[in-house]
Amino acid sequence: MLDLPPDYWPIIALSIKVSAVAVGAMLPIAFALAWILARWRFPGRMLLDALVYLPLVVPPVVTGWLLLLLFGANGPIGRWLADWFGITLLFRWTGAALAAGIMAMPLMVRAIRLSIEAVDRRLEGAARTLGAGPLRVFLTISLPLSLPGVLAGVILGFARSIGEFGATITFVSDIPGETRTLPIAIYAALQAPGAEAVVTRLAIASILLSLTALLLSEVLARRMAAGVRSYRA
Repeated sequence: MLDLPPDYWPIIALSIKVSAVAVGAMLPIAFALAWILARWRFPGRMLLDALVYLPLVVPPVVTGWLLLLLFGANGPIGRWLADWFGITLLFRWTGAALAAGIMAMPLMVRAIRLSIEAVDRRLEGAARTLGAGPLRVFLTISLPLSLPGVLAGVILGFARSIGEFGATITFVSDIPGETRTLPIAIYAALQAPGAEAVVTRLAIASILLSLTALLLSEVLARRMAAGVRSYRA
């Protein structure tokens, strides 16, 4: 069923690498944003909330265009990264990871935020009355109780990154061996006559990867939720 030509397997490996790096890079940012939105009240909170979820509602091509403006060779962030650190994201797999991470972040933030909001604040208050400092309360109570949402966010973000196409191809284009992930490879194969069999196999590979991630998310989230219930008891 997945009898792909040898030159297509590196595409799958690149897609997995891009998705893993995207989720790993965005996880601290997603957790910080989720914590701020769940726990803080400040002017402009609604605007921040809207900006976090904006990639879900605007066309992915628009997100890719904005990344191009910001992280391109002449963009303010892209020029700064190149001048000070020698880092170039444009037309690189790292740029594909950035685009995938931006598109996956709203799902990660939502899952983590719901988990943080579900933490019983009375447990944190009890720990503080017993002399625990803010960091200890966070590490021993808040973080363990929110781990199911963190895990769900990570795997949902990975599944979303695997399927990212519009922002990626707009930002880093289609460069074989560098930025050609599974969705881009499927699109490229669709343009070639007589490549229906390859398209089918690539589509099946994409579906299997995403489905595996979603099923794993469900299984691990249930196990961690059971562990959290035991922790509370």
